[in-house]
Amino acid sequence: MIRYWLMALLLTGCATMPPLSRPVQPEAVPFAMNGRISVKHNGARDSAGLRWTHQDTSDEILLLTPLGQTAARIYRDDAHATLDNGDKHYSDTDVESLMQQVLGWRLQLDHLHHWVLGLTVPGDEMLERDTLGRLTVLRQDGWEVRYMAYSGDKADSLPVRMKLSRANLELILLIDECEWNPK
Repeated sequence: MIRYWLMALLLTGCATMPPLSRPVQPEAVPFAMNGRISVKHNGARDSAGLRWTHQDTSDEILLLTPLGQTAARIYRDDAHATLDNGDKHYSDTDVESLMQQVLGWRLQLDHLHHWVLGLTVPGDEMLERDTLGRLTVLRQDGWEVRYMAYSGDKADSLPVRMKLSRANLELILLIDECEWNPK
C-alpha cells in the first residue's frame, strides 16, 4: 500500500503546470513568481531557488537554498535598494549599483520584469520571433535574451525558460509558477 502511495506522490510531483498566459496590459500588473536561477560569472557558477514579487513601485527577490531557506534578499523601491546576505546588510540608491558592489555583476530589474513576460522595453532593440509571434531572441541594452521554452503553444503564453547573457555574465532563469496580483 505504501509503495502505491509513493508512486502516486511521485507522479503527481512530475505533473506539468498549467500554461501561463499574459494578462491584458501585463507590464502594469503586479506578479509573484517562483522558479530557479543559475548564474555563471567570470567562470564561477552558482544556482538558487527564486521568489520574485514585483509591484508597481517595488521589487523583492528572495534567493533560496535547496531546502527553501532564504540565502539572500534583494529589495528596491523608488527611494532605495537593500541586499541582505546572511547577517550582512547593504544599501544603495539603486539596485543595479548595489548588485555590482556586492555580487560583482548587475541585472537590469526594470528591463527584466518586461523580459520575463515575453515583452520588450520600448526603445532600441533587435528581436526574432517564432511563428506564433513570441520572442525567441531579444537583444536590448547590451543584453541577449534567448527564450528557450514557453508554458504553452499560444501567442500569449509566458516564457518558462530563458537565457540572459551580457559580457562575462550568463543567467538561466526557469519559471515554475506565476501569480497575478499577489497579496
